[in-house]
Order: sequence, then C-alpha cells, then structure tokens
Amino acid sequence: MLSSDEARRRLSEDGENVLPTDRPRHLLRLMLDVVREPMLLLLVGAALLYVVLGDAIEATVLGGWVVAMVAMNVVQERRTEQALTALRRLTSPHARVVRDGVVVTVPSAEVVRGDTLSIEEGDRVPADARLVDGSNVVADESLLTGESVPVRKVVGDGGERAPGGEDLPWLWSGTLVVGGRGRAEVLATGPRTEIGRIGSSLAEVQSSETPLQREVRGMVRWFALLGLAACLFLVGGLGLTRGDWFQALLAGIALAMSAIPEEFPVVMTIFYAFGARRMAARKVLTRRMAVVEGLGATTVLATDKTGTLTENRMTLARLVAGGVEHRVGEGPLPEAVHGVVEHGILASPTNPHDPMEVAFRRLGDSHLSGTEHLHATWTPVRDYPLSPEMLAVAHVWQAPTGADYAVAVKGAVEAIVDLCHLSEQQAAPVLAAARAMSEQGLRVLAVGRATFPHEPLPADQHAFPFTYVGLAGLHDPVRAKVPAAIAACRRAGIRVIMVTGDAPGTASAIGAEAGLGTGVDVATGAELAALDDDALRERLRTVAIVARAVPEHKLRIVRGLQALGGVVGMTGDGVNDAPALKSADIGVAMGITGTEVTKEAATMVLTDDNFSTIVTA
Repeated sequence: MLSSDEARRRLSEDGENVLPTDRPRHLLRLMLDVVREPMLLLLVGAALLYVVLGDAIEATVLGGWVVAMVAMNVVQERRTEQALTALRRLTSPHARVVRDGVVVTVPSAEVVRGDTLSIEEGDRVPADARLVDGSNVVADESLLTGESVPVRKVVGDGGERAPGGEDLPWLWSGTLVVGGRGRAEVLATGPRTEIGRIGSSLAEVQSSETPLQREVRGMVRWFALLGLAACLFLVGGLGLTRGDWFQALLAGIALAMSAIPEEFPVVMTIFYAFGARRMAARKVLTRRMAVVEGLGATTVLATDKTGTLTENRMTLARLVAGGVEHRVGEGPLPEAVHGVVEHGILASPTNPHDPMEVAFRRLGDSHLSGTEHLHATWTPVRDYPLSPEMLAVAHVWQAPTGADYAVAVKGAVEAIVDLCHLSEQQAAPVLAAARAMSEQGLRVLAVGRATFPHEPLPADQHAFPFTYVGLAGLHDPVRAKVPAAIAACRRAGIRVIMVTGDAPGTASAIGAEAGLGTGVDVATGAELAALDDDALRERLRTVAIVARAVPEHKLRIVRGLQALGGVVGMTGDGVNDAPALKSADIGVAMGITGTEVTKEAATMVLTDDNFSTIVTA
C-alpha cells in the first residue's frame, strides 16, 4: 500500500488516470481540411468562376451549398474526439484505495500505479490491476471481450494477461465486478490500460470511403482536367487567331463551366439526405450520409455475436432431472425439473448480479411464483464461494420453522458429481447428458441439495451430505429474426461471417442456430493472426465463423476482407468492436446495448438492436 506522499509523486510522474485527448483543431484548420475534398473544391471553383463571370445569383447559390456541406462535414470530423470522450466516461468516477493504511475514496483520475484498490460487487474497476486478496471475485468483461458470461478471478500473478480468461488475477479498467470482494494492486493507469490502448488504436484508424465516394472522387478529377484542358485549348486558339485574349479567357471559362457538373455534389447531398430519412423511419440512424449508398453495395457482413446475433442475456434453455429433459419455452415446467430451478435460486445470492444467477431467478419468478419452490422468507446463513480447486458455490439457508439448515449447491458438473459422491454408474448418464448439452452450445451447471443440523458449519463443502438434483443448460439466445435475416442476406448476395470470442465448438453450435449452416469453415483468431497478409486474404475467402477473436483480430479481419475487393460491413456493440467498426466500409452499432464508444465510431446505429433491421435498410 502507498503513502499519500508517494501517491502524489506517482501522480505527478505518470499523470492522471484518464485517457489522453488531442488538442482540438481550430475551426479554420478544420474547415480547410474539409474543403480539400474534390467535390467541395469543385463547388468552390465553380462559385469563383461565376464571380469572375459576374453571375452573382449562381455564385451565391453555390456558395451557400459550400457552407452547408462544410458544416455537415465539420460535425462528422468530431466523431473520433467524441468516441474518446465516451471512453473516458466508462471509467468509474471514484475509487476506494488504501492510503497510509486506511481505505479512502478518491477520484478515479487520482488512482496511481501501485495503489491498492478495495473492490466489491457492483464496483467498476478504475484501472488495470492484479487481485492480491479476495474471495469469489467475478467480473463482467463483456465491455472488452464482447462475451456475456462473467469470468472468475483468483489471487496470483501468473497466466496470460488478456481479458476474458477464467481463474486469472487480472482486472481491467472499465469492467464491472459482479460478485465477491477483495483487494487489487494497480498495474496500469490512463492510456497504458487495456481500454486506453483500444482508445489509442481507435484514434489511429481512418474511416473508409464508400465505393460511390471513391468513384465520384475520380470522376471529379477527370471532369476538372477535361474542363481545364478545354479552357486552355479554347483560350489559346481564340487568343492566337483573334488577338483578343480577354474575350478568349471569358470564352474558355464559360466552356469549362459547361464541362464541369457543378450541380452534381448538390444532387448527391440531397439524395443522401432523403435516403437517410427513409432509413431513420426503419430504425436505422446514419451518422455519415454517404453510407446510404454503401449499404446497398455491401458484399460481406462481419458480425459480432453477443448482443448482435444474440440477445446478450443469459437464459435457461434446458433442464434435466429425474429422467425428464425439458426445453424451456415449450410449455409449463414439469414438476420433475422444479427442483433444479428451486435449488439453482437457493445456490445464489438474494439479489444476484451474475447473469446466470439472474437467469435462475427470472425463470423462477415467471414459472414458480406462488408455489412452495420459492422461499422469500428464508434467511441466508453462510455461503461457500467458488474456487479453482472447487468449481461450485454453496449457500446455507435457515427456514423460519425449520429445524435444520437447507443447503444448495451449483457449479461445474464434475464438481457436483464429486460433492454428491455419485458412483461411476450413477455419474455416467449425468456426464453424458452434460456433454450432449455442451455440444449444442449450452453452458451447463449441475445442482445439488442437502440439509444440515444446527451445529457449527463445516469449513468446506465436502462435509455436506449433498444429493444430486439435476442439470441446467444456459445460453445467450439467438434473436428470433436472425435466421431469416441471414437467409435474406444470402439471397441478396451478401456473405455473413460471425466473429466471436467463444470457443470453436460453441461458436459452431450458435452459428448453426443463427442460420450460418452446419459444418461450415471455422477459424480461430490465433490461427488468422499467425498468417501474413496474403495468406490471410486467401483464408478469409472461405471462413464463415471466426472463434476466439480479440479486438486486434477483428480489425485485421475487416482490413483483410477489404483487400479482397468487397464492400465490408461490420456490426458490434462493445468497446472491443469500435476500431473494426470505424475501419469498415459500413460500421453498424447497436443503439440500445451498444456503448457510446461504439456508436461514435460507427457509420450507422440500429435503434432496435435487431440484426434483421440491417437487411431491411
């Protein structure tokens, strides 16, 4: 732990725990940068020529359009600065740190390297850190990984330093603690954090032009050269033959004006505006008007899974108990599986934050309300947290009239089999059912129960006489309209690629459910990262799913697909998607679940978070 004097010294040395901001360009410089665009230069040149010719009305009209178009483009030039501002808002405004041996609350901007953070459930981590003490710490890192399942944290100093791994000690700035409490040593602050690194890469990424913008840029140059050549030819010819060089110059300028389509930029702007208005009525907001044309020309759509193809909400999908297997949503819950939901709830805190525990609570409230399987009057007595050695969590409860404690446990199937002391013969069908559920992309938990007399509770879970109850399969469900939307994309000649942080097996199962097909080509992010640019392009010709992808992979995938010559769209909702969205020809962000960073980096925002809306647009 640091002293206050040492903390001040490090704050002076390293700077505040905030993301850096570039000095904003002054308005004149920004306007000059915008006016350098060929289409705007065309309008400016035409307006000046009308001034020379003495046509004040035409000059005023074109000048007015120049001002309007410059104003629109200046607004768009601020997007990167707004994205970085949104990144800064993701960090916690205050943090609890140990200074001079006492826990104090300080602004997160004053957290320094070497500080000891005090964290608990519900806190947002203010800086990258290493867990040095604590129990049952679980963090939601979907902000950085895009995956909705929280990950366990353990005390230590080893393992890969990357977001998303289980049983690692690393905590990341901007992520949310959804379980447990502990202390952590700050390793990096401000721009040196993982979220700061993403912000830096976002600032360096250049937005892509749409195909029409590229074609218009070339066309404008050709027309300008043609007009200039015609002007010079006519001026030279008339000047030499008639000797009146002033009249020759006026004639040359008039010919150049007739050759240059100065109305074209105005017509395009109006066309884009009407297209953007129609798309807004269909729940698609366009942040760059030129994207209206680019969307219709899209040939490849690389889509994030969590929150885009799926609902980003863990849900109980399958329950297995007493020889009964029930698919949730297909009628009322059979009595045989009520115990799985009941004890899944009892093996959770009263007010859970973990998405899987919330799923148990949500299903119980909707299907078991008013039955004897919900216990609102029971009092929590003790909990036994999950650990790397025992991948299960148990909660002890006291009923108002009960003589004994009620104990519920849930966790990894192998751990529950061990705690329930199942024989090999008893365990075989349980493990087989769990394996089958896992192969279908479900995250499987087993549930057990026990009673224990009123005496000192044991030190660990092994001392409880647990009885096996059943299995619960959870998943992040695919949005209802996604399969039809993907089928529509294929009919339109648009290739869809799913990019996810999931394991290959899980990604394949979800891809099949979403309509990408079975037995499709699956690559991992690490596999693609090992390829050079030429090999990557060839590999991307056939890939349908990219598993175990991290932000760096997504950005390189987009650039590789662009190198193949297609118009590339990218969808996403997390901070990890922002650089790829900005680099893509069409960057599509989710308006409801998407972060502010993602929305600012994208060219389009879906106000209903529905993948099928892209197809409609």
